[in-house]
Amino acid sequence: MSTTNRLARLSEAGVSIWLDDLSRERLNSGNLAELIRDRYVVGVTTNPTIFASAVSAGHAYDEQVRELAARGADVHAAVRELTTADVRNAADVFRDVYARTNGVDGRVSIEVDPGLAKDTERTVAEAQDLWKAVDRPNIFVKIPATEEGLPAITRTLAEGISVNVTLIFSVERYRAVIDAFFAGLERARANGHDLRTIQSVASFFVSRVDSEVDKRLEAIGTDEALALRGEAAIANARLAYAAYQELFDTDRWRALADDGAHPQRPLWASTGVKNPEYSDTRYVDQLVVAGTVNTMPEKTLHAAADHAEIGGDTVTGTADRAQAVFDRLAAVGVDIPDVFVTLENEGVEKFDKSWTELLDTVSGQLAQAGS
Repeated sequence: MSTTNRLARLSEAGVSIWLDDLSRERLNSGNLAELIRDRYVVGVTTNPTIFASAVSAGHAYDEQVRELAARGADVHAAVRELTTADVRNAADVFRDVYARTNGVDGRVSIEVDPGLAKDTERTVAEAQDLWKAVDRPNIFVKIPATEEGLPAITRTLAEGISVNVTLIFSVERYRAVIDAFFAGLERARANGHDLRTIQSVASFFVSRVDSEVDKRLEAIGTDEALALRGEAAIANARLAYAAYQELFDTDRWRALADDGAHPQRPLWASTGVKNPEYSDTRYVDQLVVAGTVNTMPEKTLHAAADHAEIGGDTVTGTADRAQAVFDRLAAVGVDIPDVFVTLENEGVEKFDKSWTELLDTVSGQLAQAGS
């Protein structure tokens, strides 16, 4: 099967292929446009780590940094302008995709300051500011699915703003995210917004689950425990999809759908395989199901194009087998609730660290440009 055919089959199976990366170099070189044309890419996600890497590499941002330094912009304003410029320009690159898919795809995500993950009020304010600053209809504002993030998700959707809910690890939290989504659309409708204009995805993280659970299984060290390595992440995602099917087959959802609402699509995030012993496409070809998004690092995208085994639906009807995996994990001594708490805390901390690195990098560049 050719590379084009593999990605074509994935797209034809109803999976939207998004790139988990963005940089000014990628925009200026035309690489993003090439991936849209040649690799079936129909969206982009960003996060603080991606921006920290992009701004620190090369010289693509130098001219804008000099302009910001000449205006006397502080580091927070500079970071806002640098990142929103990239997202705005990427959104423009995707406008044809956005139009062709009636607003479902052609989306670019930008995340609120991760330091606000435990602050509902400031997250809402930041989401509104980012939406206005980018000023494009085909963006998502990313809000983490922390306990404090849940009401922020509802309130942001209520303002007619499209939201990418990020850092979801457990099915229990995912259910709460869907509830927050429903509540947000209900409030948006009450506020007079056209529900047809609001989109949302729920980013369910995959590979990090295997990394954390495998570490614990290796610490337990029994044959029964070691036999479960590499099982948790895909099972967790499949249970999440079962929850999605259940909750989007309710009278509450149908009342919203009757008023034009779009479902909040499950998005498989963190799909780059971290253990070299595993197939580098396992979080692609084992999570094929219509109406979902798979956001991939470029390395994973090219691996999928080269050798992913794309057949039919590999998710629907797998909930019982997936639950059996978690029953066995609990039986060998893995503390599943603690796994998810650990992953959420680490996720917030990692993005916060990357945000600090981004601020430090831009601060240094501003100082150098102004000297």
